[in-house]
Amino acid sequence: MKIICVGRNYVEHINELKNKKSSFPVLFIKPDSSLILKNNPFLIPDFAQNIHYEIEFIVKISKVGKHIQSKYSYKYYDKIGIGIDFTARSLQKELQSKGLPWEKAKAFDGSCFVGNWIDKNEFLDLGDINFSLKKNGKIRQSSNTSKMIWKIDDLISYISKYFTLKIGDIVFTGTPSGVGNVEKNDLLEGYIENKKIFKLEIK
Repeated sequence: MKIICVGRNYVEHINELKNKKSSFPVLFIKPDSSLILKNNPFLIPDFAQNIHYEIEFIVKISKVGKHIQSKYSYKYYDKIGIGIDFTARSLQKELQSKGLPWEKAKAFDGSCFVGNWIDKNEFLDLGDINFSLKKNGKIRQSSNTSKMIWKIDDLISYISKYFTLKIGDIVFTGTPSGVGNVEKNDLLEGYIENKKIFKLEIK
């Protein structure tokens, strides 16, 4: 199982980090060792000074696929949800400034959290779903899937050109604006529409 992540898929987030908009989806992969086990907290690693939360809309692959056409992408996933891509931001910026890969900042052990899954058929339009993240009871990130630069089905098609999608793979579709630091004893809560999907303690 692999976790395929999309970067720079919301204009507001591109602007807040002063990044440049890409003409194609930015992809990176997290290993399965990055997943936080169920009921476990997020443990701040000792090698990073500032860890950012990034709420993301996610989909779970249910069928093996390669070179998938966008119009058929919907057949390859059956569940949706939200998760958090934790990022060691200072380390990422340092690596980027040197033109180096930044897996150490994005794919470290425990850098990925997945909330409860929901059957996609519970929603009439996956291109119009509100999702949000609260930190200690206050909304920090709030957006809608309609604001994605590249939509879910287009992303699955694009990803499948480079990586064979297998059952159980997870696609993180990018984060909106509002990313920020986590500190010990913070509590993160994720919502789809008004339904709480997860809560996660920071230790």
